[in-house]
Amino acid sequence: MRLLIVGQLNGQIGTATKIAISKGAKVAHCSTIDQALAELRDGRGADLLMVDVALPIALLSEQLRCERIHVPIVACGINSDANAAVEAIKGGAKEYIPLPPNAELIAAVLAAVTDDGHQLIFEDKAMEGVIALAEQVAPSDASILITGESGTGKEVLARHVHRKSNRADKQFISINCAAIPDNLLESELFGHEKGAFTGAIAKRIGKFEEADGGTLLLDEISEMDVRLQAKLLRALQERVIDRVGGNKPVKVNIRVIATSNRDLQQAVQDGTFREDLLYRLNVVNLKIPPLRERPADILALAQHFARKYAQSNGVEARLLSGAAQHTLTTHKWRGNVRELENTIHRAVLLAQGPEISESAIRLPDGSKVGDAIAITSPALIARAAQAADAVNREMVGRTVADVERDLILQTLGHCLGNRTHAANILGISIRTLRNKLKQYTDEGVRVPLPGGEVRVA
Repeated sequence: MRLLIVGQLNGQIGTATKIAISKGAKVAHCSTIDQALAELRDGRGADLLMVDVALPIALLSEQLRCERIHVPIVACGINSDANAAVEAIKGGAKEYIPLPPNAELIAAVLAAVTDDGHQLIFEDKAMEGVIALAEQVAPSDASILITGESGTGKEVLARHVHRKSNRADKQFISINCAAIPDNLLESELFGHEKGAFTGAIAKRIGKFEEADGGTLLLDEISEMDVRLQAKLLRALQERVIDRVGGNKPVKVNIRVIATSNRDLQQAVQDGTFREDLLYRLNVVNLKIPPLRERPADILALAQHFARKYAQSNGVEARLLSGAAQHTLTTHKWRGNVRELENTIHRAVLLAQGPEISESAIRLPDGSKVGDAIAITSPALIARAAQAADAVNREMVGRTVADVERDLILQTLGHCLGNRTHAANILGISIRTLRNKLKQYTDEGVRVPLPGGEVRVA
């Protein structure tokens, strides 16, 4: 990982640096916040900032937010100053480390931002072929397209390819194409010159240049705007990029890995994805099977998560009972590894006795995994039929647009405003959902915000 230490810290910085290096971190040092911002803008990047608590951390945090530079901050200071620590946390720091530094504490903080959460764990034969192909092509510079359902571990596999490649000692940079609005994604990828647009207060290096020499992961590539796809295609073909507002091409040397949970061939037919870009990205396709099709991985991952969350929550590590294992392997896991991880985390907290029993394996609403609602009573069947008939009558006479709007808003409300979850449930792209919500907002319709709040135009 890359650690950027900011501040003087009266000689303690040398000790902290040595500890971090001994834990495998690559360490750089800046004396001021302005110098740190310049380092980040120039693409030298960092996975973690360790900042002197005496510096204006709130100002730094706000500047990072305005410039869309996403890197966590840990405050550190000589002696234990409770007030300074509180102010640092309020200002945006994730943690406070007192100095002189404690080796175990620094190791714990570094571990929290390294790729410990990206371990590739598999035992099922369904994954063996995928991993063998990944490791076979890893040393090359060929572009790779990783496909599979949401939550199957596509980024984990991408990181594994990077670790097995000839670029392993260089940077692995990831960007989620669906999480950044279209008008900002170009700047995030290719960087911009000072004054290129409103808010461009300084030159900023994009992800392509930041990943120079290493690997760039384009997560959810299917959500990229078609216009921007043309610029991406040129970057892949010619290995040069143009910063926004720039007039001089910049050479880059990177390996590109892209992921998608959608059918890109269908997207090409729909006109939302360029066919030539698909051919350029899909030199090698690694298709990850859903978790329900690799039961041996379910148990291997479950035991891994059980150990992980027992340790992080300070509880006794327990093995899964036989009944619990059966419950896990027969569940459909539509959320794949992500759903399994949350379920095991919950089970670790609910478990009692020497094992994690079947009763601790529960869904978020408290029901047991595998439970199904069986309607056998004539009265219940009649009520269900009446409800269905009422829904049908309610839709008669309404326009398709009205029905679509209600379905989208109700689904979004069910997801507490989470756009990505709602889009997955609706079976549409996040871009289509955003466009619909903008239309509704412009029309004065109440639109749920993330967290369940409501916005009215």
